[in-house]
Amino acid sequence: MEKIFESFLWNSRLVVLLAVVASLAAAVGMFYMATVDAVYMIGHLLHYASPELTEAARVALRSSSVTHVVEIVDGYLLATVLLIFALGLYELFISKIDQAENNMQASQVLLISSLDDLKSRLAKVVMMILVVRYFEFALSMSFNTPMDLLQFAGGIALLGLALYLSHMADKGGH
Repeated sequence: MEKIFESFLWNSRLVVLLAVVASLAAAVGMFYMATVDAVYMIGHLLHYASPELTEAARVALRSSSVTHVVEIVDGYLLATVLLIFALGLYELFISKIDQAENNMQASQVLLISSLDDLKSRLAKVVMMILVVRYFEFALSMSFNTPMDLLQFAGGIALLGLALYLSHMADKGGH
């Protein structure tokens, strides 16, 4: 009875495959969406050099294009989070990915050895998403008072501190 229960318990880890497949599907979907957005944005940029475009329209197109680029980068980063999450769950709960371990040229970013390792890698990408989101927010921000500018600068300082602390944590600093 004990062997049957332990076998059932051990095989129950395969339920993680649902999360792996769902995360992988979501990652592919996000890559697709970001790529479609990039193609459409490039299509709109073809009109940037048009002599019929007024200066104000050119400035508006430039501003919206920069915002779209930030959104595209954000989409790709989110897709990367989902991909790392899917690969990490698979390696931790199901099996090591032989092709990744046997290929010396493969990126070590995708090799996950523990839950802390997965958490650390995801945290780095999430931090980059936050930086991109802050940049996106900053593009549309208007500075009406000196306090607005001071708060914006404080946000940049806090982001810089967070990046510095995450970098020091990677080096083994405290």
